[in-house]
Amino acid sequence: MTTPESKVKKYVTKILDAHNVYYFFPATHGYGRSGVPDIIACVNSKFVAIETKAGNNQPTALQFKNLRDITKAGGITFIINEDNINLIKEFLTKEQGTGATSDYSLEGK
Repeated sequence: MTTPESKVKKYVTKILDAHNVYYFFPATHGYGRSGVPDIIACVNSKFVAIETKAGNNQPTALQFKNLRDITKAGGITFIINEDNINLIKEFLTKEQGTGATSDYSLEGK
């Protein structure tokens, strides 16, 4: 079953793929760590953490703590939902100085 949040994650990964960005989904079970962002990426040698949410959902207190810790360590963090997904596109265009290498669309994906 596809959840609203998984749709946001899928769209974010399409954008990352279109910009040839290295990224992964960290494991949060077993030896993993709770509260880590959904997507970890590297953009022009910068550590980028992306927490995805659907609608008006907000990160948990532990997720906010991890995002703050990443920012304090010099990383870049985003909380992305359907309404602000353009922030990722704008950030990547600014960082890479180019547009995407392929087309992507939230509609029907």
